[in-house]
Amino acid sequence: MAAYKPHNKTVTEETSFSIPIPFIVGSIVVILGFGAWTAYNYWAAKHPPAPPVLTAEAKQYVRNLQLSDVGMKATESYMKQQVVEITGKITNNGPRTLNIVEINCVFYDAYGQLVLRERVAIIGNRTGPLAPGQTKNFRLAFDTLPESWNQALPQLVIAQIVFG
Repeated sequence: MAAYKPHNKTVTEETSFSIPIPFIVGSIVVILGFGAWTAYNYWAAKHPPAPPVLTAEAKQYVRNLQLSDVGMKATESYMKQQVVEITGKITNNGPRTLNIVEINCVFYDAYGQLVLRERVAIIGNRTGPLAPGQTKNFRLAFDTLPESWNQALPQLVIAQIVFG
């Protein structure tokens, strides 16, 4: 009978798994970039840029602007949504051409509390400039007014004037 000889081989090979260093560095850069982009977007959403203010020159010129025939009506859109339209005319009684005129539409509730302030252009790229002595019609549509709104014509306040 043959003698049994034990197998004395030892395992000296180790199975190793290695990730290439460029892959690790690239992954870290992508993760950090995504994190920075997400943080910036979050911050930008929480801190929108302040709208331009009415300059001293524009404040003096406001007396030359006249809003007239301002009215309001509510209609229903084809999607069964209420749309409030404010229409009127703006007249430039001053000596300068105006490229942009923006107004704040200030909506209140039944107790006189502010429920919405929306800034809209009544003169701008779409309408063209407003020359001295000229009158233009404007139409403002609002489809997302709060339920608490008092259904009255909002306060219209000149918010910005850009001269031509």
